[in-house]
Amino acid sequence: MMTMESITETIRGIARRSQQAAASLRGTSGEERKKVLEAFARQIDGDVAAIVAANAQDYSREEAQGMSAGLLDRLKLDANRVASLADAVREVAALPDPVGITTQGSVRPNGLHVRQVTVPMGVVGMVYEARPGVTVDAIALALMSGNAVITRGGSAAALSNAAIVECAWRALAEVGLPKELVANIDEYGREGVTALLEARGLVDLVIPRGGAGLIQTVVDKAKVPVIETGVGNCHVYIDEQADLGDALEIVLNAKTQRVGVCNAAETLLVHQGIASEFLPGVLGKLDEAGIRIHGCQQTKKIAADGDIPCLEATEEDWATEYLSADLAVRVVQDVEEAVRHISQYSSGHTEAICSLNVRALDFFTSSVDAAAIAVNASTRFTDGGQLGLGAEIGISTQKLHARGPMGLSALTTTKWIIAGNGHTRP
Repeated sequence: MMTMESITETIRGIARRSQQAAASLRGTSGEERKKVLEAFARQIDGDVAAIVAANAQDYSREEAQGMSAGLLDRLKLDANRVASLADAVREVAALPDPVGITTQGSVRPNGLHVRQVTVPMGVVGMVYEARPGVTVDAIALALMSGNAVITRGGSAAALSNAAIVECAWRALAEVGLPKELVANIDEYGREGVTALLEARGLVDLVIPRGGAGLIQTVVDKAKVPVIETGVGNCHVYIDEQADLGDALEIVLNAKTQRVGVCNAAETLLVHQGIASEFLPGVLGKLDEAGIRIHGCQQTKKIAADGDIPCLEATEEDWATEYLSADLAVRVVQDVEEAVRHISQYSSGHTEAICSLNVRALDFFTSSVDAAAIAVNASTRFTDGGQLGLGAEIGISTQKLHARGPMGLSALTTTKWIIAGNGHTRP
């Protein structure tokens, strides 16, 4: 059994080799990196059966151990999902090169030419759990943006992750790039994560993606820069002047399309002026879909009148990211009270409003502090693919460097190029 000291030494060795490999991408063009991703997509397409078989073993083991339905949904890969992952890689490959873009520049009064250009981060660490699809996204986004990536996808998806990383290694070999551009440290467990988080000077950025506990652990332990992502206590507010037919479909989509994802709705807020008209129908549909309602007193009364099961909502319910077939429901006086509720309980991920009232829309969009605001649309659209990013490496809920779904540009930083003609500073 490896000691913490030996694991630390091993992880630092992996990070050092990743750092050296990242240098091999610095002089490459976007077209050259595109070829890497195209090869990666072909390898995934050619290895669907092996990936699905590896995932079946992961899924069976975790199901037997009692993993929640939401996490099992994220863990599962079938042939269609694997094909979609390969397509997502191709979508990333088709995006504009994020490296070498001049973000600002000028000619100074002394004739000095200065410009700021985008460059790769270097070595990016990804820490996540039970999400083999993230392994594909992380590899594709990192390589296309000129970075090496070290993945730690957790024991729950270890076999799935290993099969995907093998595809990446074969793709890198096909185009003549070092396999060390992609590394996986699942086998080193939590000690490996700790060592990765402490590899200052070797790892340029770590992105955690998962539940609140995982993210907080990474933030607390990291000695390398971290982008905090993804806890999603998302709300949908139905205004008095909403199109109630559209609102019904938006609520159902936001809650039931996939319950175990960070952009699923966890709380429904309904204006009191339309509560008696809107809630009976939406609560009935949610109940039919297997959603457990946690309601305020007025919601409980309306549910009881329709013989719809409804638990009494507690303070904890308003603050909970369920990631399950549960939804908190509250009747509010107006849009101002809805915003106050969201301000108190939101995780800053995605908040939605359904309304045809311009004043209400303006107030909501300007007052709510979140990475994304959905107007007459489902919270489920906060997604890199849906927003044209091809894929995402996470959804940042912080305000430095990146916010919201993070695509290629979030994995770049900048440097200044200062060009003179024998210039010296007086």
